[in-house]
Amino acid sequence: MMDLRPVGYVIGLTVMALGLAMVFPLVLDIAEQRGEWTVFAESSILTVLTGGLVALTCRNGVQSGLTIQQTFLLTTGVWVVLPLFGALPFMLGESELRFVDAFFEAMSGLTTTGASVISGLDTLPRGLLLWRGIMQWLGGIGIIIVAMVFLPELRVGGMQIFKAEAFDTFGKILPRAGEIASRISVIYLALTMLCVAAYLWSGMHVFDATVHAMTTIATGGMSNYDSSFGALNPASEYVASVFMALAALPFVRFVQMTTGTARPLLTDPQVRAFLMTIFVIVMGLTLWRFVQAGDPSERVFREVLFNTISIMTGTGFASENYMTWGPLPIAVIFFTGLIGGCAGSTACSIKVFRYQLLFASIRVQMSRIRSPHGIFTPRYAGRPVDDEVLNSVMSFFVFFVVSLGVISVLLAFTGLDFITSISGAATALANIGPGLGDTIGPAGNFAPLNDTAKWILSASMLIGRLELLAVYAIFTINFWRS
Repeated sequence: MMDLRPVGYVIGLTVMALGLAMVFPLVLDIAEQRGEWTVFAESSILTVLTGGLVALTCRNGVQSGLTIQQTFLLTTGVWVVLPLFGALPFMLGESELRFVDAFFEAMSGLTTTGASVISGLDTLPRGLLLWRGIMQWLGGIGIIIVAMVFLPELRVGGMQIFKAEAFDTFGKILPRAGEIASRISVIYLALTMLCVAAYLWSGMHVFDATVHAMTTIATGGMSNYDSSFGALNPASEYVASVFMALAALPFVRFVQMTTGTARPLLTDPQVRAFLMTIFVIVMGLTLWRFVQAGDPSERVFREVLFNTISIMTGTGFASENYMTWGPLPIAVIFFTGLIGGCAGSTACSIKVFRYQLLFASIRVQMSRIRSPHGIFTPRYAGRPVDDEVLNSVMSFFVFFVVSLGVISVLLAFTGLDFITSISGAATALANIGPGLGDTIGPAGNFAPLNDTAKWILSASMLIGRLELLAVYAIFTINFWRS
């Protein structure tokens, strides 16, 4: 029988860390004198005590490393348990959300999806706004660790191709995780501080700059305003565009830059493909809007640049209701969200490298058809790609498409229209944030949806953030038999 104590021990520690993070909004609410500090005091105490008791109970089962089965359970278990406690301030605080809404908001925050069920953000206590930012910031750094340490070990979605690059994570997982986390944390914090400074330079107030910097670097997209960046000055959109793009690059490349070499970043094929894709889409949509609107202004370029990068990186900020741009831009934006950023970043969705491996495999198959007796090997970054990686990538694509279809149908069964169902499934599974249509589009939110749809979308956010297969594996019989 599988020993669950190591899993419980790590989950208990992460729950304690989440509870300690509630101290920051607690202090802010005390300073603001709105009487909301008791909400975070109660939530923090309950969270820390629960996490501490679980960790103490499971401490005698701690090992030097985790088995593959335990690692699968850990990666999924953390993202299931943390939203339960992250939801407490939303239920007890001024927002007074029901459990389903509070859990949806916390899941959206920790998976850095950015979908929200809260209206009236402009008047919400700053403690709750800060808590939303903190959850996304913690979720952002957490998913980087998962992508660099756990997913390559679990051979999920072709991530094993980055196993050697992610600090050579062969061998035991937990001992290496500490070293990797410390390096990534420094880079992550440094980028956040730089983003805060840039937002201040653009004219933001300190509080807005801090919260938006956390949600920008996490590519989370939760804002302090119902109209998102539409309530902020234009200069902040350029700042956000730069840092959203930076956060979507592989963090292992930033760590390599600290050793004095930028060459790996500049020569990384997925980085170049990511930046080129942004350039092509932005230029294309800008020219389209110039012609259609007859307004070749800086504002049009800025809106296209900001919203394209926001959707492609899965951040989900909005400065403009792009539903008014016309059918073609809407279609382009929808499929842009299904591209995603680079592996080993805070960005989400399918990821650029998987498309590159898919196209490499297609090219090889085409060559084999033309020359049946030839020997052709798919390559990535100049290195041959083995069949295990390709099979993993193909499995990911199949599961993603099937999951998108199943979730869309389930949402339709709850009474949602076609556009809301398909875009809601896509935005949750790819962790983008806003969907399409009047209800969940950039000018709306997810509050009007029925409870069943919210539970389906909450599960979809979790599945998508953990690269699908890491979650699906634990529901197989062979997983529990091995």
